[in-house]
Amino acid sequence: MLYIQLLFSSILVAQELPPLTIYQPQQYGAENQNWSVSQSDEQYIYVANNQGLLEFNGADWQLYPTPNQSVLRSVKAIGDLIYTGFYMNFGYWERNEFGSLDYTSISDESDVPLIEDEQFWNILSLDHFVLFQSLNRIYIYDLEKRSFKIINSQSTITKIFSVDDIIYYHVYGEGIYKIESGQSVLLIDDAIFLTNIIVNMFNLHGDLLIQTQEQGFYKWKDGRLSDWDISARNTIESLSVYNSIRLQNGDFILGTISNGMVYLDQSGAIVYTIDQADGLSNNTVLGLFEDSNNNVWLALDNGINCLNLKSALSIYNDKNGDLGTVYTSTRFDGNLYLGTNQGLFYKALDSNDRFKFIEGTKGQVWSLKRIDHTLFCGHNLGTFVIKGDTAKLVASIPGTWDVQTFLDDDNLVIQGNYNGLHFLQKQNGQWSYKNKLEGFNISSKHFAIVDAHKLLVSHEYKGVFEISTNDDWTEILSVEKDTSVEKGFGSSLVTYMDKILYAYEKGVFVYDNQKEKFKRDSLLSTIFPSGEYISGKLISDGQHDKLWGFSGKNISYVSPGKFSEKPVITRIPLPKSLRNDMTGYETISYLSEDKYLFGTSSGYIILDLRKMDLKSYDVDITGITNYAINGDAFSVDITKPSRFTNNENNLEFHYSVAQYNKYLESEYQYKLIGYYDEWSSWSSQPSASFKNLPHGSYVFKARSKVGNNVSHTQAVYHFEIAKPWYLSNIMVAVYLLLLIVLAVMIHYLYKRYYKKQREKLMLKNKRDLELKELEVEQQLMQLKNEKLKQDVENKSRELAISTMSLIKKNEFLSQIKDELKNTDNLKSVKPVIKIIDKNINTTDDWKFFQEAFNNADKDFLKKVKSKHPKLTPDDLKLCAYLRLNLSSKEIAPLLNISPRSVEVKRYRLRKKMELPHETGLTNYILEL
Repeated sequence: MLYIQLLFSSILVAQELPPLTIYQPQQYGAENQNWSVSQSDEQYIYVANNQGLLEFNGADWQLYPTPNQSVLRSVKAIGDLIYTGFYMNFGYWERNEFGSLDYTSISDESDVPLIEDEQFWNILSLDHFVLFQSLNRIYIYDLEKRSFKIINSQSTITKIFSVDDIIYYHVYGEGIYKIESGQSVLLIDDAIFLTNIIVNMFNLHGDLLIQTQEQGFYKWKDGRLSDWDISARNTIESLSVYNSIRLQNGDFILGTISNGMVYLDQSGAIVYTIDQADGLSNNTVLGLFEDSNNNVWLALDNGINCLNLKSALSIYNDKNGDLGTVYTSTRFDGNLYLGTNQGLFYKALDSNDRFKFIEGTKGQVWSLKRIDHTLFCGHNLGTFVIKGDTAKLVASIPGTWDVQTFLDDDNLVIQGNYNGLHFLQKQNGQWSYKNKLEGFNISSKHFAIVDAHKLLVSHEYKGVFEISTNDDWTEILSVEKDTSVEKGFGSSLVTYMDKILYAYEKGVFVYDNQKEKFKRDSLLSTIFPSGEYISGKLISDGQHDKLWGFSGKNISYVSPGKFSEKPVITRIPLPKSLRNDMTGYETISYLSEDKYLFGTSSGYIILDLRKMDLKSYDVDITGITNYAINGDAFSVDITKPSRFTNNENNLEFHYSVAQYNKYLESEYQYKLIGYYDEWSSWSSQPSASFKNLPHGSYVFKARSKVGNNVSHTQAVYHFEIAKPWYLSNIMVAVYLLLLIVLAVMIHYLYKRYYKKQREKLMLKNKRDLELKELEVEQQLMQLKNEKLKQDVENKSRELAISTMSLIKKNEFLSQIKDELKNTDNLKSVKPVIKIIDKNINTTDDWKFFQEAFNNADKDFLKKVKSKHPKLTPDDLKLCAYLRLNLSSKEIAPLLNISPRSVEVKRYRLRKKMELPHETGLTNYILEL
């Protein structure tokens, strides 16, 4: 075994392999071990797994466990049926109306007498027969008659084969048999086949080619057995081959027990091998199958792999990290050179030799340029000239980004470095450093010469500079910032077809020498579709008239039109997510015959434009799920239109494209006519959900896009969601009846309403008239009140006048009285004093005052008397005077007493009224 591994590693150490897709058990949702693979007419892939039958439609995996929970050993798709064999049972799976598979057991239905513990390892079809092979028997099932014929064997049947419509099988210890007219006939009983297991049998140029597990290939012709003399004979004989297939192109693939797979061409030479170190999931290959698109499926002891043999891409995987990230590449003098972040490497073109490191180039390589039969290497250390496996440092200026020819001078080149621009010259056949272009020290990754005195330099963080120089290009005369374009991440400047192009996020711009500014080129700008800009890096392959650009989903190249001057843009669907490149440092270079090398961060990809066959794929609806809110989900019949109840208005559609190319992305669009009439945006999600759909008729449509090709057909499904019960025809009739009744009632009610309104209006008018009469009465009343008020005011005025008159009179009489008392002859004036006293105390004045007071303030005295019955007439007089808000000094003359006596009377009055201390007497009387 160690010898085999050393042999393989010494022969095939730098393989460029087809893309390999890995499907782990976690992805397909079943056990690790897989036994065989087949493909249906729908292009779906079926795998026999330890847990049951696996179905893959290109988007989703579905597991169908075997009915008796045993290991599924064999699978064969024939027409629209999937035949399988497992422990003590064989039969077929058929798709039902819901898009899933149902199993029918042929062995149970036909009551076949199986041997105890019998398992079915292989299935073949021929005409209208299906053959199921166990280790002891071959069951020949007639599809037309639904009958069986059984071929028994006393020894172990290792395998069954079909070659040119003839069925062969190998019996261990007996030899190779063939079936003729339903009978077994021993064909070869050579000793080699008695103890060696036969893996497969093929037709090779009319001969029968027989492959053994341990001793390689043999040819059987005209009753004679001979070795197949091929270059890989010794290698193959050292392997333990478990199975093999012959491809449609005549080549062979061998699946081994512990060494992965081996690819042989028709002549028997090893093209390449793939094992676990090359990315295979496991080194034990239990089953091989070539599908309709020439992809090879490998059923492994751990996982399922798919090899895209017809892919235009070949992958070199730097699995050990010896190379690093590839920043540049070129072919030169029969060698392939790779410049990486670890140095410069080379190997012979079209060989599987190991890449060798060129001494002295350790570190970052930025560019490789072929100029006048010289290969320049732009390096972090400076500029090297490469010859074979040697590198000579000709300019030790740090950081050479790029090297370009200078005008038409074959002995002069210009290079961009970290600190500006420099020149190299060739003297006596040797290149050496000449001078720096003084006056410009900005990093010059991208630059282009405009004419004999001008060049442009692009810096992604500073923009584009227009530089003018002197005649001998030793000194810069002026540096101006170009304002017609902006700076941009990943921007680049390149010369293509004698045009200077500047590319950044806003498109591709062409430099106008006359106007000295850039103008956007609408056609070239389509290299970067909207939303897909990744890097503005452009690569000019002037020798082959191609301009390369890179976007989120494609690598594109521009080439001249064949019948017009308008260039043609070709897009290669290699998305950023899969190509594993370094953004802003993408590299692509010509190899040979439309083959290009694209550098990645873990090796490189070979792109063969001749193999580009971007066909369109059909999209199929694989299942529909319907569910009510808070209800159980159920599958929907996808074969015919459906009608759902109103609460079954939540649907999920599943669809897929049966394509299995690793570097092609399948995207989907959908629309639901009647609800969502516009196509959705492209998405890799192979399903669409709709919730709470209103009632109505709908048409669901889905289409796919693989790479850049939209499917010619669309998946279509018609369905209807019923109206809710309250909108059914019966309910509509009920609603119409109710509407008529309602209309009659409304008419009646309106008629009644208007009658009442008329009555109300009449009543209102009557009330308005009464109100107007009342208003007139109120106005009259108001006039009377005003007259009464005027009378009261007059009475009050009279009262005030009379009160003041009494006060003045009594004051006057009091003064006279006082004067008389001061005379010397008091006796003679006493009669006069008595007359005065009589006039001061006269009751007539009081009666007059009382009458006027009652006219002004009716019932006041009665109110006071009723509230305070203990009051005397004198007390009532005092209350009346206080009601007029007279002061004690004003009251004294009216009562013919002193002001002091008035205060005493007030005090006594308070006591009789039993007023609280805090209550003022005058205020109390005024408020009554």
